[in-house]
Amino acid sequence: MTAFVPTVSPVCPDGGWAGSIGHRKEAVVSGDLTDFTEFVRASLPGLLRYGHALTGNPHDAADLVQSVLEKIGSRWGSVQRKTGDPLAYVRRSMANAHISRWRRFRRENLVAEVPESDAPASTDPFEHEPLWQALRELPPRQRAVIVLRYYEGLSEAEIADSLGVSPGTVKSQASKALTSLRGKLRQGEGSEGREVV
Repeated sequence: MTAFVPTVSPVCPDGGWAGSIGHRKEAVVSGDLTDFTEFVRASLPGLLRYGHALTGNPHDAADLVQSVLEKIGSRWGSVQRKTGDPLAYVRRSMANAHISRWRRFRRENLVAEVPESDAPASTDPFEHEPLWQALRELPPRQRAVIVLRYYEGLSEAEIADSLGVSPGTVKSQASKALTSLRGKLRQGEGSEGREVV
């Protein structure tokens, strides 16, 4: 699978950002810019994986990572000073941005006829995997908890810190998500069994 790299990671020779961030040298202290560049280089692969698991596809993941890093890059110095754990702050920002986007666009547009699409078939190798399909159907917060717990290997306390919620919320969201995933996977197994017979 090809990783899609947001345009925020490269640095121009003059010290500015390449891509859509533009030149914000005047707003960022050069030491902070260097720290942010190093942070992005070190964290980008993991953030893209996390974004892919949150959004369900690599294109939306790259957009999510880019938009969050654009916002955080302009105030990197204060983020470092105030948060103590910038990676947790970025993950929380990604989860919140994804939840906000999901809430804005979750309404369906009903149409009389389904429009034909010339779009090529998906290249995501996991698209038809039952677990991946079930994970994509979870609400964003439950999906974020499951991804952080089982994909990133974070503890309940680290997840609570990353998402800005209490450890009790993490436990309840994980419990609901696992119950939902088990139910969907059992339904899939049951329907496969009926088709075969």
